[in-house]
Amino acid sequence: MRLSARTDWDLAETRLARAVRERGRTGLPLIDLTASNPTQCGFRYDEAAILAALGDPRALRYDPDPRGMRSAREAVCRYYAERGAAVAAEQVFLTTSTSEAYSWVFRLLCDAGDEVLIAQPSYPLFDFLAQIEDVRLVVYPLLYHDGWQIDVEGLRARVTERTRAIAVVHPNNPTGHWTRERRELDEICAERGLALVVDEVFLDHSCAEGEPLLRGRDDHVKSFATGEHRALTFVLSGISKIAALPQMKAAWVAGFGPERELREALERLEVVADTFLSMNAPVQCALPAWLGGAKAMQEQIRARTAANLRALDAVLGAYPAVARLKVEAGWYAVLRVPALGRDEDLAVRLVERGVSVHPGYFFGFGGDGWLVVSLLPEEGEFRRGVEMVCESANVDR
Repeated sequence: MRLSARTDWDLAETRLARAVRERGRTGLPLIDLTASNPTQCGFRYDEAAILAALGDPRALRYDPDPRGMRSAREAVCRYYAERGAAVAAEQVFLTTSTSEAYSWVFRLLCDAGDEVLIAQPSYPLFDFLAQIEDVRLVVYPLLYHDGWQIDVEGLRARVTERTRAIAVVHPNNPTGHWTRERRELDEICAERGLALVVDEVFLDHSCAEGEPLLRGRDDHVKSFATGEHRALTFVLSGISKIAALPQMKAAWVAGFGPERELREALERLEVVADTFLSMNAPVQCALPAWLGGAKAMQEQIRARTAANLRALDAVLGAYPAVARLKVEAGWYAVLRVPALGRDEDLAVRLVERGVSVHPGYFFGFGGDGWLVVSLLPEEGEFRRGVEMVCESANVDR
């Protein structure tokens, strides 16, 4: 039997995955500095309120709407209103995840073989999402000089006749920087007839170095839902990060842009949504309550990431060979370590010594000497883990 080429992935276990599995099999402890699931990182959830929201009796009546239950979409609109954006319920489509939102937008914009430009470094899930939809990803570079920025001319040079969209993660994962090039992106998309796809799942998770921007109401930290939109723009987000509820599977895509283009795009997107009708009624009914309770979780996470960044800097003070890059938002920190071999080799050695980290190639960092660590683990464990990373990097020199 022949299976599709789009799913012909190399499913062999990697050396790093094998090292983690072997460490678990032996029963030896492993500090996980890749942890990104907030439900397993010791945060306090209002369990009663979260579960009570699922008991809405409206969920017993099936009244499908391709865009999603209006009360849930209006809750999304209130979320944006609190962030300075006027969004109408008709502009919002509910999805079960931002991954599904990407899938719908790719189907709307692209024929097989068309291209979407995506930043690098960035989250590796995009490769799978694009391949499943027969879309080709073309990377454009992010540059680092006292902070991250898009290489705008490098991006512009990558636009071809097959390009259909530019994708941006705002703030980026894992670099944790805010997108400062909105005007340039909007201009390129308007000039070349492209759509702008903006993933804002980490929008509410500013880190310590990003707080001055928030206090100063810097334009860079605003949602792309705000302001004018010269080009067709899709903003994606969901409660996986906003409310730290990845298991509840609730997200959305909101459309913006010139009136005629936007109207046609939303009409077509409604047919895509109507074909799947994927979000279940209990979750739609619960979404307003979950969004309403998100701030308490965000405060906990902000306190945790700030404490872990302080701990990381304190540890790095004793290990000058290891440095961290500036981080303004999100749940990760990027470390620069001595490049004495492949990042995967270093990550495997670290697992063997009792700590798990992401090697830089996982996110598309060029060259070796990059590690990425999560800022979500509990503080004592996080500090022990980064001490082990720094000790190993120092010994391996």
